[in-house]
Amino acid sequence: MVKKKIKKVCTIILEYQNPKMTLETLDSLKQSLVPSGYTNHITVIDNSPVPDGTLKTALKKRRSIQLITVNQNTGFAAGNNLGIKRGLKKKFDLFLLINNDVEVDRYFLKHLLKSAKDGADLVVPKIYFAKGYEYHKDRYKKSELGKVIWYAGGYFDWDNVLAVHTGVNQVDKGQHDQSRSIDFANACCLLVKKQVFETIGLLDPKYFLYFEDADFSYRAFKNGFKILYQPKSFIYHKSSASSGSGSKLHDYYITRNRLIFGMNYASLRTKFALLRQALKQIINGREGEKQAVKDFFLNRLGKGRLI
Repeated sequence: MVKKKIKKVCTIILEYQNPKMTLETLDSLKQSLVPSGYTNHITVIDNSPVPDGTLKTALKKRRSIQLITVNQNTGFAAGNNLGIKRGLKKKFDLFLLINNDVEVDRYFLKHLLKSAKDGADLVVPKIYFAKGYEYHKDRYKKSELGKVIWYAGGYFDWDNVLAVHTGVNQVDKGQHDQSRSIDFANACCLLVKKQVFETIGLLDPKYFLYFEDADFSYRAFKNGFKILYQPKSFIYHKSSASSGSGSKLHDYYITRNRLIFGMNYASLRTKFALLRQALKQIINGREGEKQAVKDFFLNRLGKGRLI
């Protein structure tokens, strides 16, 4: 009798100056079911410039978790790439990229792995706003909090050069319960087969923060890989806990990286529209937007000059 090969999952969590939240995410992951035939190996990449030692001390008691301390903020893409490179070297079969600000359903990984086994190359779950983290809390009844969708699959709006979340801000009433192929996989929680990285490469570090998952999804899609939304798997996201939606930092990276993404992949007509909009933002935009456009034209990519 041939012994069945155990498939190895490499889970990568990027930490940035919030060890308490990262430990809460790890506690949540600890409760998740790893199905038979798989092992899950967790790597935490500490991207904090000056770690306070909290994470290192706590993880000494969790020897099954690998901690890599970078001692600088390398950005979302480069930070995750450290874990991906390590996993590829150790011949892991699948990679789970997951934010450090989430809580997971006990069976979320089981359903993601089942979808991968059935032929998907990249798989994403349904993602809710964690209770109390909704963008528009006043819109909802108390009983609806924790049931508001943050992401139910995604697609590219090429006219506006946006990666759009399907179902965002909607109360879940089963309207997005069908599994389907999608264009845009959000890296808040993303299962990827190793063959995808081996074929198209890693996340692009020039984005630093935001749009790196859009870029990765587009490259995967163009290379014929199947991207699947699997709503049987679900998690809860403490949205924008690290950067703050609408902040100067958020304005900067969304604005600059949208230009990078659009100039790489959009139609010629859309590229001209993007450039016209960018010139208007230099004059009338918010502070972060103005700096973003300047840095784009000066080819200040990666971390840029904002932080």
